[in-house]
Amino acid sequence: MNHPPVGRLRALRSVELLTPDYAEAVDFYEEVWGLQVVEAEHSASWLRGTGDEHHALRLTRSETIGLGRLVFALATPAEIDEAARRLRARGIALVTEPGPLDQVGGGYGLRFHDLDGRLVELSADTWAVTARGRDVSLPVGVTHAVLNTPDIDASVAFYRDVLGMRVSDWSEHQMAFLRCGSDHHCVAFNQAPWVSLNHVAYEMTSLDHFMRGLGRLRHHGITPEWGPGRHGPGNNTFSYFTDPTGLVCEYTTEVAQIVEDTWICKVWRRTPELSDLWGTAGPPSPRIRAHMAGTPDGSPVTAPPVDAPAGARTDAPADTPSGAEGAAA
Repeated sequence: MNHPPVGRLRALRSVELLTPDYAEAVDFYEEVWGLQVVEAEHSASWLRGTGDEHHALRLTRSETIGLGRLVFALATPAEIDEAARRLRARGIALVTEPGPLDQVGGGYGLRFHDLDGRLVELSADTWAVTARGRDVSLPVGVTHAVLNTPDIDASVAFYRDVLGMRVSDWSEHQMAFLRCGSDHHCVAFNQAPWVSLNHVAYEMTSLDHFMRGLGRLRHHGITPEWGPGRHGPGNNTFSYFTDPTGLVCEYTTEVAQIVEDTWICKVWRRTPELSDLWGTAGPPSPRIRAHMAGTPDGSPVTAPPVDAPAGARTDAPADTPSGAEGAAA
């Protein structure tokens, strides 16, 4: 029996990151990265960008490190209820039944786990905040997340068939880029030995603001782990950094915009010149490769890796990082 997807997702609304270095992470994302704390508790903080979403990032104190949840937007509570019905029809158990969300940011939503065990939240009618303006060198919000998975075909099929995303491009059979709106991708999957977070990307409004953001980080004594450059798949600019926990964060802008009726999915070759069209970034270091490979979700905290684990690949050709998102995103 053919089941329809849950609905038409509007955007990746926010992500939750788990960190044992909670105070340091909050300070980094607010004072250095350019987000703003809108709510804070003893063990969690919610940070916004310059857009109108209540928050783009939730930081949660935890003994484990990695991704806590992905939050996607639907338009109305009625769409949330219909999504619940369609998930049940597929035999997918709900972690949280549809209803008002008792959490900072409010909204009406539901939660379930994807094939790899990640917590996915669908929400509508969340609290809005007044946009801070786009003419600043600060992140608008979260624009995509890249996820490491041991079964890229199964993960792509789940997000395509269940969540209704469309596949924009492949990077050989190492990476897949999926969209839920006009942006080339809001989620990408990277074939890897285990389930983990590769990185989270934050949108800058223009190339000028992207470069000014890099300058602001340099003022804080922080230089890119990889970048600046421009990826082939997605055509977006990139500069990758690590936060105090060792999780990878990216500034990006100018991602390709998809016209549904004319876009044709292609398979990109995994070569250095397509990983970085500008040729400015050079190959990623073993350090950023290792941080992009991450540790398996739910693992206890360990010291930051200093080299990529044996057999680990992330998303780059041989001359770029196999643990890093090299080919694109």
